Formats: sequence, C-alpha cells, structure tokens
Amino acid sequence: MELGSEKVKDPVCQMMVAPQQHAINYQGMNYAFCSLQCKERFLANPHLYIGVPGEQAPKQAGEEILKRRRLRLDRPLSASDVQQVTEQLQAMMGVYTVDIDANELVITYDLLQATAEQIETTLQQAGARLGEGWGERLRRAFVHCLEENEVASREVQPGSHGHGGHHPG
Repeated sequence: MELGSEKVKDPVCQMMVAPQQHAINYQGMNYAFCSLQCKERFLANPHLYIGVPGEQAPKQAGEEILKRRRLRLDRPLSASDVQQVTEQLQAMMGVYTVDIDANELVITYDLLQATAEQIETTLQQAGARLGEGWGERLRRAFVHCLEENEVASREVQPGSHGHGGHHPG
C-alpha cells in the first residue's frame, strides 16, 4: 500500500474516502466526506456524528431518523422528468424511497443524512418546481424549522452529561 493512500470513514454516511476529500478540521480533528451533502450535514450538527468524550453520538449508535414526506408539485411531470427526478433523488445519501405519481412525490429519507432543503435543491436542479404560493412556501419553511430543531435536540453537547451547566432560559 502506498504511503498516504489510506482511507478514512465519512462520519455522516460511513463511506470510506480519501483523507483530503471535502476535508475539514473540527476541534483539532481532521474529517473527510464523500460529498458536499455529507459535509453540510456534519457542519450543521457535528455532535450528531462524533459525540463528545464519554458520550456516543446518535450516528455512532447506529440511529436513523426516518422521515416520509409527501410533496405536491405545481404541475405533473412527464415520464422523462419522473425518471430524471427519481435518479437524482436516489443518488443522494440517505434517500431510501422515491415514488412519483402525477404531481405528487413521496420520499423517505434519513434526516441524519439528508434534509428537506437539500431534497428541494435537488428537485429544483432536476427541473421540478414545487408550488410557488405563499402557503406552500410557509409550509416548507415550517418543515425545515421542525427538522432542524429535531436534529439539534438529538445532538450531543460538550459538557451536557451531568455537570450542571447554565442553560439560558
């Protein structure tokens, strides 16, 4: 084996990757990621994936946070658009199922690996447009907020294991 050819584990999806791939340094430790998607998930809530001394992170414990979302598209997709959207969504880390019927998309994904916002970005890149009305925008904003709050509530925090730290009210 050549020097420097060792692989390291992506803390988000557990894939083995080159140590310099999408690399960052966090709290004096080097981490590498298979994709920008995994890097973004890590940076949003690192202690979901690496824990703290003496306390294992949810991802280290093998947890998944499965979400099933039903999204209504503003117009039905053609057969070729369905194929393109399905392929792009299934290429995302953490996406388990994609079902598209006319203008309804049902997707199941692991929130520790993908967010509704990343899924919407992928949909936009694939050419699918979600409803543009204010009610739909507001609903999506609530989904994003709820997901991020749920993820943040599961993150292991430094000093959170019984040291009686001050918590702002």
